[in-house]
Amino acid sequence: MALSFIPSDAGLLILQAGVVAAPRPVGQALADRIHRLHGRGWALIPVASIVGVIFMIRYASDSATWLTYLALVAVPILAAIALGWASHGSRWWFSVIAIGLFLLAWRSPGTLRGEGAAAMLSALSNVTLGVLLAAVTPSKWLKLGIIAMAGADVWLVASDLLQAPNNALVSAAPGGGLPQLQSESFGTVNMGYGDMFVAGLLGGVLAHRRRVQLAAAASTLVVAAVFDLLFLVVNELPATVPVALTLVFVELWDRVSARGGRSPQEDAIPPPAR
Repeated sequence: MALSFIPSDAGLLILQAGVVAAPRPVGQALADRIHRLHGRGWALIPVASIVGVIFMIRYASDSATWLTYLALVAVPILAAIALGWASHGSRWWFSVIAIGLFLLAWRSPGTLRGEGAAAMLSALSNVTLGVLLAAVTPSKWLKLGIIAMAGADVWLVASDLLQAPNNALVSAAPGGGLPQLQSESFGTVNMGYGDMFVAGLLGGVLAHRRRVQLAAAASTLVVAAVFDLLFLVVNELPATVPVALTLVFVELWDRVSARGGRSPQEDAIPPPAR
């Protein structure tokens, strides 16, 4: 039985907010090992991931099929890393849950439980990506990358450049009835992979400030729910925008707190000892 719009949309919005809340801070030992990779250039990945993919599909339609195979391989691995290491409360043996989710998505295509399992895998993969990218990118530059990604998303939707390539990507499927993991579908609603990716980036940026991270997750859910009221008049919305707006709210709150004599760093989790 088909799920109506409101519960379908609510399910994906809760999942997106969960991706903001999930990333854990990288330990000092690992941060030291990857320090040489640290640089501002990584901040280009968010905007490049959406603009590059859309134009690649637009001018090379076969690339949608290639991307679905890439997701089929990469997403379960990244999801297993999230369950075993990259998320709050992770344990190494939680990684096997990713196998169960993959099998459920594979063996139950077109069902809510199969779609939910595939969406969970996709969301978890972005938790890992958010943690890793936040570890190698200066915070202020990654924040700019999040804003730029949302701006690019708005431009692509407003200029009608997103719809056709996005539809091609959503409809692309690997052979053998294997699950589609390049986007998130649940019930009657579809959310692009980039919409979860930007949530993972925000969670990664705020991972050292747990209370702020949880508040940002709640804000993302509320802002996205209000933002989605625009579906009453349009058929497609850039779901990266609520995440970017939440980042703006956090930055404004930090400025207000600083003027009030309270440092935002009071919310920070101290890095673990080596």
